[in-house]
Amino acid sequence: MGSVGLLYVGAVLAINGLMLLGYVEARSAAPLNLFVGALQVVTPTYLIFTAGGDQATILAASGLYLFGFTYLYVGINLLAGLDGTGLGWFSAFVALAALVYAGLNFWYNTPSDPAFGVIWLYWAVLWGLFWVTLGVGRVEWTRYTGGVALVAGVVTAAIPAFLLLTGNWADNVNRWAWGLAVIEVASLLLLFPLRSRYTAPAQLPESEPVVAGDVPGPRGSAPEDARRSTGPRVR
Repeated sequence: MGSVGLLYVGAVLAINGLMLLGYVEARSAAPLNLFVGALQVVTPTYLIFTAGGDQATILAASGLYLFGFTYLYVGINLLAGLDGTGLGWFSAFVALAALVYAGLNFWYNTPSDPAFGVIWLYWAVLWGLFWVTLGVGRVEWTRYTGGVALVAGVVTAAIPAFLLLTGNWADNVNRWAWGLAVIEVASLLLLFPLRSRYTAPAQLPESEPVVAGDVPGPRGSAPEDARRSTGPRVR
């Protein structure tokens, strides 16, 4: 069940990444966040209740709540136009927890899974960026965060989910670990120029709700074009 949930985590991370990059309107991303968030709460709850007290199963399921609560939080924020600081600071907690889960996959779990250790490290970076963008308010990191989220959706969620579902993961975890590490580090470096191209949006009118992180509208839309023409550039 966890592998199925991971597949849809990939979908929602990709959509959220495109939203932060300005290609998806914010409210239109809310339903998928709510759907996947609900799935990632129901799934670990089921796994824990049917684990029969098996600590390894409970531990593996516990991390899914981090995603479920994040996506529910995002969906509610987008629909209600709430301030994103609460989500940002929750993301700081998720980032720290992800570091712990990475260590567990490297050194505690039996058998160990270094590939998922590498994946959890990338998730720690991504949720750390959510904290920087939303919690700290460094909006110049918005597009960079979106690019990292898009890569995470494909590389650390969708592809591993298909490998797990087809039985091609367990026998090659060391190979996947090295490959993922190279791709993840390269993506963090290659995407970094997105930060310097961020254009701070102009103040929105009171009739338009401010969504988490002041997410820019789709490129080519009238609001986004107006922001690009009036907002100062952040260097």
